[in-house]
Amino acid sequence: MPSRSSARLAALTVAAVCSAASAIVLTSPAHADSVRIHDIQGTTRISPFAGQKVADVPGIVTATRTYGSSRGFWLQDPNPDNDPRTSEGVFVFTSSTPKVAVGDSVTVTGTVSEYVPGGTSSGNQSLTEITKPTITTVSTGNAVPAPVVIDEDSVPDAYTPDGDTAAGGSINGLTLDPSKYALDYYESLEGMNVQVADTRVVTATDPYSELWVTVKPWEHPSPSGGTVYGSYDAQNTGRLQIQSLGATADFPRANVGDTLEGTTTGPLDFNQYGGYTLVASKLGTLESGGLERETTRKQSGRELAVATYNVENLDPSDATFDKHAAAIVNNLQSPDIVSLEEIQDNNGATDDGTVDASQTVNKLIDAIVAAGGPKYDWRSIDPVNDQDGGEPGGNIRQVFLFNPERVSFVDRAGGDSTTAVGVTKENGKAELTASPGRIDPANAAWKDSRKPLVGQFVFRGKTVFVIANHLISKGGDQGLTSQYQPPTRSSEIQRHAQATEVNAFVKDILKVQKNANVIALGDMNDFEFSETAKILEGDGELWSAIKSLPKSERYTYDYQGNQQVLDQILISPAIRRGCDFDYDSVHINAEFNDQISDHDPQVLRFRP
Repeated sequence: MPSRSSARLAALTVAAVCSAASAIVLTSPAHADSVRIHDIQGTTRISPFAGQKVADVPGIVTATRTYGSSRGFWLQDPNPDNDPRTSEGVFVFTSSTPKVAVGDSVTVTGTVSEYVPGGTSSGNQSLTEITKPTITTVSTGNAVPAPVVIDEDSVPDAYTPDGDTAAGGSINGLTLDPSKYALDYYESLEGMNVQVADTRVVTATDPYSELWVTVKPWEHPSPSGGTVYGSYDAQNTGRLQIQSLGATADFPRANVGDTLEGTTTGPLDFNQYGGYTLVASKLGTLESGGLERETTRKQSGRELAVATYNVENLDPSDATFDKHAAAIVNNLQSPDIVSLEEIQDNNGATDDGTVDASQTVNKLIDAIVAAGGPKYDWRSIDPVNDQDGGEPGGNIRQVFLFNPERVSFVDRAGGDSTTAVGVTKENGKAELTASPGRIDPANAAWKDSRKPLVGQFVFRGKTVFVIANHLISKGGDQGLTSQYQPPTRSSEIQRHAQATEVNAFVKDILKVQKNANVIALGDMNDFEFSETAKILEGDGELWSAIKSLPKSERYTYDYQGNQQVLDQILISPAIRRGCDFDYDSVHINAEFNDQISDHDPQVLRFRP
């Protein structure tokens, strides 16, 4: 099965690179009477034989991988030791299609290596392998060792120990405690034949034919059947990624809340895109959970409806315009103002200096009309070419759509890609110096990232300031299964600086007019409980409206089995306290395998 997760994207490394003691290469191989697979795996994440040759290591072939750049087979010792910390399985990297078959009893001579998927700079844990193997077949047709059952009783509720401060926070050198920590438990089964049964899907099938299940259906469940990530200490230990060793076409197209009925069995691998992964030789049968896309209620005549929607690199060549339009008209009920994120320029990723996005936006507006929606007007500011991050040449930006039959836009000249918008006072009220405008675009906080777009609107005679954001992504952060615990979230440095700038601009408005209606919304690329959100909220200048929902419903995105908040609508005190508001995260994308964007849109309704 072709898969990104099978790609060998980093060189084989030895234990010294993985923050463990340097290994001494033996001058002659260790022999089978003293070295078995559990000896190679050892009681930590790094093999005590890393970098050394081993000879005549016995085992039964439990599965083969014949595709991609990580070809080889899994070998398991049918005669385990009595130590639950030591795995009895290991991956043998052959680089070419392996010539062994499942059920073969073989001995392997080769070099023990610690392979770090994604490279050492990723912070990922390593996978213990035998490389450059010489394989001798002893017999064929043997029974494969029975799979270890992974279930809610076997997986500990604590996720991981803290890393060793003397090793830079790495957990690599710590002795495994599989009865106490989930990551230690999974590590103790690395390379072994394992099994899950009747598991609920918590992340839908992705384009790479992968999905996530949970063996703990009671663990922070959402109403749809997903698993909610509600804090940095709620990693959700029951999550497990599922791939298949079979053909991509045979992989189930699952949504969140579906079930893999029966047993799913195969070796436990570790990869760059999610960590511990059951690579299934046998897949359970997909049972639909009946998930349906949500529809929000229509705003009343006196309510202003403001929405945010990341349309995922939309450009004129895409085939999703009709679906996005139907979502805006039917599922979002034609909001009065829509902040769109990831609108690309007129030729998408072609990097030829084009920055105008009028074709992209007007194609969407026309599709909305065709779907029965209003004829939206729009405002935006073209970025400087290739200065706002995202796909090279795409020039993604935020765009305001607004229904001119319901709301008017206050146009004020002077806003462009490099000029900072300000706040003035007129007749005792706050006004923008430019509308639309951008917040301090020359500030280093916005380097290679989207600059916030600010607009001034009027609804039923009341002014509303809207700040459309797309903060820098979490790319580069270490994953939850990192060898460093807690993981480093390096992207926060710039995102915190961005949040500080947005909050400062809101303060400027509120200093002039403390009862101003201010909305800061968009793809914040961070959680509602994060420091980014706290900086945006400041000392009460803003408040994230998603916190008005029950914790089980707080999500806009689904990543590696965790439903989480990336998109937010933050509101000023006048909106939060001075009038009724209604907030809805409208789940139409994140939980579905046929999503048209990876984000769910949100809608805020209130009476200014």
